[in-house]
Amino acid sequence: MTASNAADLGQLLAEIRQGLVAKVEANGADAHQVEIDQLVWCHAYAEAAAAMREWAANSGNPTAGVLAQLASADALARVEGRDFEASAERFKKLAGLVETANGLEDVGASEEHVLLRHSMRRLAESEIKPLANKLHREDLDVPETVIKAVSDVGLFGLSIPTAYGGTQESADSKAMLIATEELSRASLAVGGSLITRPEIMVRALLRGGTEDQKRRLLPSIASGRQLVAVAVTEPDYGSNVADITCRARATTAGDWEITGTKLWCTFAGRAELIMLLARTGPAGRKGLSAFAIVKPAFAGHSFEYDQSGGGRLTGRAIPTIGYRGMHTFELQFDRFVVPADSLIGGEEWLNRGFYLQLEGFALGRIQTAGRAVGLMQAALEDTVEYARSREVFGRPIIGNELAQSKLGEMSLKLESSRQLSYRAADMLDRGDGQVAASLAKLFASRMAESVSRDAAQLHGAMGYSEETDVSRYYVDARVLPVFEGAEEVLSLRVIGPTLLRESN
Repeated sequence: MTASNAADLGQLLAEIRQGLVAKVEANGADAHQVEIDQLVWCHAYAEAAAAMREWAANSGNPTAGVLAQLASADALARVEGRDFEASAERFKKLAGLVETANGLEDVGASEEHVLLRHSMRRLAESEIKPLANKLHREDLDVPETVIKAVSDVGLFGLSIPTAYGGTQESADSKAMLIATEELSRASLAVGGSLITRPEIMVRALLRGGTEDQKRRLLPSIASGRQLVAVAVTEPDYGSNVADITCRARATTAGDWEITGTKLWCTFAGRAELIMLLARTGPAGRKGLSAFAIVKPAFAGHSFEYDQSGGGRLTGRAIPTIGYRGMHTFELQFDRFVVPADSLIGGEEWLNRGFYLQLEGFALGRIQTAGRAVGLMQAALEDTVEYARSREVFGRPIIGNELAQSKLGEMSLKLESSRQLSYRAADMLDRGDGQVAASLAKLFASRMAESVSRDAAQLHGAMGYSEETDVSRYYVDARVLPVFEGAEEVLSLRVIGPTLLRESN
């Protein structure tokens, strides 16, 4: 795509936005949900194409250039309301990527990021990948050996300043993404998600925590002495966080008494720290506060924790089709008492915890994009290897043009997702990027579903067998568009409104 084509794409998007603004002003946003969702996806493809063009220009790599051209053509076709171009030339370009697109992860990367990727890959290959399928099939706990290995290389402290025991000397969200990609490449559940919850809690503590809380909690998180879970979602309130009902009541003794139910609290059994969002004030987002709750670690799929004063916390792992190993819990708090200094930020942040949670959401979402990229990388690598070795009708699968084209399409979706997430990471490090992180998460999560589906398809019957890793990628990918903000909510409540405001 030329500069003039890119300008045309921007003009087309601006015209679509302006027309939709007029409709929304006349009829309200809910009357045009489908059109808003379509606008968001057009914008996502356009931004992914822009990120790809920037990457290709900076790297000077010919394959990156081909991928950028294809991404731009796809974005223009979507915005113009056409199906992606199905020309013979496009298929040939995609097919030609098979031998060159694999191994593009470090094209244009700094030396430090290349070294980080290589060290993370060695860790993931030795400590996580050999265990991944067994843990998935038997729904086992993440082994302590994996937790120790991740802790020993400082991954729990990636976003924690050195003053509080972490490894961060300056903001580098791209480094966090690279580490996440490599751990997710080995296993989404066992590795890729292990450092997500600490990142969410760390961001809240750095933004609003008291100095005592930072010095008390951040070093133990950075060292891996205390693992973290996050409790936000409730049975009747998923993405609608502002309306949650789990309540924390101030006691006469100055403590907080918590009662209510939380769902989808990943790793809550093993974690020793839970970041809890609870209602401390009136209805709405301005009545919520964030707490740092300390509890013992429990193994397995359920636990009961009784306090001497009568308070109780119970947990039950929710069975899932994938994303196993960390276990996602339903938690029941029954008059569970926590000390006054559990309130993150103290009185200054009382009833303002929603905004601390938003800080964590941005990190969680961009990290989910990184998890999706790692899963896609594994799916692509495994499928290329299988297509080279498996013969059908007298020749390897990879010798067929259609298979080559599908592999090229997988490469395009993978790299577009990676570059869009890196772009958002740079924005976050500059103090912006909340919406960009949501956009990267939205795009990469759907691409991961598509890539894992094609990986399973190209494996044929073996793609449906638990003897192959691709069956695990397929079911693991299904969770990505759901957690850390369901794609419909991101589209209609986060990204869409921002785009419509920008057009004014």
